[in-house]
Amino acid sequence: MNAPDQVAGRLRVAVAARLAEENCARIRELEPRVDLVVDHSLLPPMRWPADFAGDPAWRRTPGQQRAYEALIDSADALYGIPDVDPAALARTVRANPRLRWVHTMAAGGGSQVQAAGLSVDELDRVLFTTSAGVHGQPLAEFAVFGVLAGAKNLPLLRRRQRRHEWGGRWTMGQVSAQTVLVLGLGGIGRAVAAKLDALGATVVGTSRRDVTVPGVSTVVHPDRVVEVAPTVDAVVNTLPGTAATEHLVGKRFLDALRPGACLVNVGRGSVVDEAALLDALDSGRVGFAALDVFETEPLPADSPLWDHEQVLVSPHTAALDAAEDRLIAELFAANATRLLDGHRPVNRVNTVEFY
Repeated sequence: MNAPDQVAGRLRVAVAARLAEENCARIRELEPRVDLVVDHSLLPPMRWPADFAGDPAWRRTPGQQRAYEALIDSADALYGIPDVDPAALARTVRANPRLRWVHTMAAGGGSQVQAAGLSVDELDRVLFTTSAGVHGQPLAEFAVFGVLAGAKNLPLLRRRQRRHEWGGRWTMGQVSAQTVLVLGLGGIGRAVAAKLDALGATVVGTSRRDVTVPGVSTVVHPDRVVEVAPTVDAVVNTLPGTAATEHLVGKRFLDALRPGACLVNVGRGSVVDEAALLDALDSGRVGFAALDVFETEPLPADSPLWDHEQVLVSPHTAALDAAEDRLIAELFAANATRLLDGHRPVNRVNTVEFY
């Protein structure tokens, strides 16, 4: 973190994503050695909490754009990827040789860093961190909601209600009697496992490392997911989108599931092969899917997933929480302290696999 004009022992941080004044104050309170540089007039207004891209109709004037670029090019670190735009990130890295750290707002910010197309030298020079962990509890709640909706056959309940049809009674699945496969045991996966375990489910998790996780009865390598698929009643994906995870939930895996299994995706859309999922839904191999993320976002208007009776579409909103902005600010302040004290920040982006 050395630069000729840098103030020793301090960190100049340009705020590249909208940050409420109370959260600016929170960062300064938690780490007084941070010098925040922020001009709210240069940042798009949020439409909802954590809307860091902001209103798409908002535009800077040419003069505002020059001022914005000058601001972010003057910093040692960035709070947010400029305009949540990989091209703007690449421009900034190349224009500002003193830049040493960029914190991304997304838990999966590695994909944005990868899309910037930075050189090996640039990736070595700039440290990238993500907001992983901030979204764990809201996503875990949505995951449990999805597993419960599948067990209780929410689509059938909704159909009968629309038809005003009382009909006969039927037995509902009990999550406490189910085995649930949680793909990925990072912060989100561990939160999901804990909640499912509390409901009495048997939880199987995947990890490339030999780990012991509270609430998880068995941990298997991702290479074995097809092998364990016939033993589970529900699957929750929490994995990031990488080359190694792309279409991990594909035809082979889906064909191996117990008929009527439930699928919940709160990780990345690229992990699930949507064409194969649609086939599995039509055949009954998958009985219900609760999806918060998709291969293409926004989900195209002509996607069959919109109208499939066994699918619940959530527009990538399950992580959104009123406290998210504050929690990201607190995470950033904690990492600033680690950096200034010479320690390794948490949530560092792996610049080989970009997660």
